[in-house]
Amino acid sequence: MTSPDAEQGGVAGETQATPEDGVPRPEERLERAVRAAEQALIEYEIAVETFRVEVENFSRLHHQKLGPMYARLDELDAEIAEARAARTGDPEDRRKAEEARARVLPMPGVEELFHGWMDGEGLFPEAAAMLTDQPVRPPQRVRPSDEARKLYRELARKAHPDLAQEDAERARREEFITRVNAAYARGDEPLLRELAEEWEKGPAPAERRPSESEELYARLEWLAERKEMLTLVAKDLEESAIGSMLRMAPDDPDQLLDEIAEKLLADVSRREEELAELLA
Repeated sequence: MTSPDAEQGGVAGETQATPEDGVPRPEERLERAVRAAEQALIEYEIAVETFRVEVENFSRLHHQKLGPMYARLDELDAEIAEARAARTGDPEDRRKAEEARARVLPMPGVEELFHGWMDGEGLFPEAAAMLTDQPVRPPQRVRPSDEARKLYRELARKAHPDLAQEDAERARREEFITRVNAAYARGDEPLLRELAEEWEKGPAPAERRPSESEELYARLEWLAERKEMLTLVAKDLEESAIGSMLRMAPDDPDQLLDEIAEKLLADVSRREEELAELLA
């Protein structure tokens, strides 16, 4: 992430009108502080949004690649519990078997939850094929390229709504940034280029005019509250199951998925052997 200090350097270096004695007015010093805080907040928002997209994409890949294996393990657990209950006749074993079976019964609306590998009737053919030697379409890979990340960062810095002073300009920027975020989430580099051209052709943002001290202090307070909110969002992302996994291998998440898949396949094999022994 670009250092906030680097972004703030241009602000600090701007020429400010000063009284004849050469001492800047308090409002001018406060305005420089507000501008520096704005740039720092924008950089932080970019970092949080970038990580959110990475977590979302990794979550999609995780479900597509490993979901069928988790489903197979749940099914085997249910069959093992049922086989054990049938052998012992123990009421507690029967209760456990019923609970295990309930966890794998089809449920309405699960298709949208499991990203296209399972519906209310069970596994899709492609998902089932992942547990066999049959060919299967690889999971969709949606990870923004380095160039897409660069374009996104540049657009976020230039068009961020927090840089607007008028309500109309803020609304224009919010609508534009919404389209930028959507394109970045899809990794759509050509569309990000088009949006960059669109922004350059659009109306130039109004020059920031000096504000009164009370308004500048209120602005700083709002920026601090926004930073606190983003800190909570970042913490939730980092502490989530998918976020924690992604942080384990930020440079090669695919390798991490392969390692987990290998472990799950070994678990499936052990469960199948246990079930075969119970049914023998």
